[in-house]
Amino acid sequence: MKRIEKLFSEKKKNILNIYCTAGFPQLQSTLQVLNALQENGADLIEIGMPYSDPLADGEVIQASSSVALNNGMTIAKLFEQLKGIRHFSSTPGPGQGGINVPLILMGYMNPVMQYGIEKFCADAEAVGIDGIILPDLPIYEFETLYKILFEKHNLNFIFLVTPETSETRIRQIDTLSSGFIYAVSSSATTGNNKPIEAQEEYFKKLQNMQLKNPLLVGFGINSKQTFKAACAYTNGAIIGSAYIKALQNNTNVAVTTKNFLNNILG
Repeated sequence: MKRIEKLFSEKKKNILNIYCTAGFPQLQSTLQVLNALQENGADLIEIGMPYSDPLADGEVIQASSSVALNNGMTIAKLFEQLKGIRHFSSTPGPGQGGINVPLILMGYMNPVMQYGIEKFCADAEAVGIDGIILPDLPIYEFETLYKILFEKHNLNFIFLVTPETSETRIRQIDTLSSGFIYAVSSSATTGNNKPIEAQEEYFKKLQNMQLKNPLLVGFGINSKQTFKAACAYTNGAIIGSAYIKALQNNTNVAVTTKNFLNNILG
C-alpha cells in the first residue's frame, strides 16, 4: 500500500499536512525542516518547489520562493538534497534521513517541463516522493499525456477544487485524482484571511458527495481554531503560509517548528 493511502486508511480525521518551501529559509534548511515537521506531529508534508511566477501562492509563500531561488534552489538541487531521506539513521537528526511520513511535491508546470517531465517523475520516485501537485496542469493534458507517467512512477496526482468548481467537474477530478483531493477553501491565493467557518455549506456539499478520495482543506488555515473548523467536515487540513511566516521570523527551525505545531495540535 502506498504511503498516502496507508495514512488515510489508518487515520480518518484531523490529518495535518504542512507546506514548506524547499531551500527556505536557507538553501540547506530543507532536511532540517522535514525532520522537525515529522518529529512534531505533521502527518504529511508538502514540499514547495520555488518558482518565480506562481499562480496560487499568496505574498508569504511568494516571498519564501524568492528567497529560496536567490539561495540557489532548483529542482535538481532539491532531488540532490532528498537522496537518502527514506533511509533511517541510528542517530536521526537534521540531514540524517529517516523521513517516513508521506511527501508531496507542489509546484508549477514551467520548471517541471524544463527539467523534463519523465525525468522529473523518475527522480521523484527514486528519492521517495509519494505525490505531486501541479495546479496549472489542465485535466485534459493530464489525462491524455501525463497520467501514464505518474502511474508508471507510483506517484499520486492531487487535483484542486474550489467553491466555484461544478459538481460535474468535482466528480471528474475525483475519478482522476489519487491520494486525496485538495479542497481550496476559497477562490483566493494562499494565506488569505477569509473565515473558514463561512465555507460550511461548501464543505457539507463535498462531504455529501461521498467522493472516493479523502479531502484535505487548504488556504486560510492558520491556527488551532481554523484547523479544527476545516477538519469538522473533511479528513484534515493543509497549513502553509502561517508556517512559512513563523520561519521568517525565527532562525531556529527546530524550536520554531515545535512551537508552531504545538499551537495547532496542543
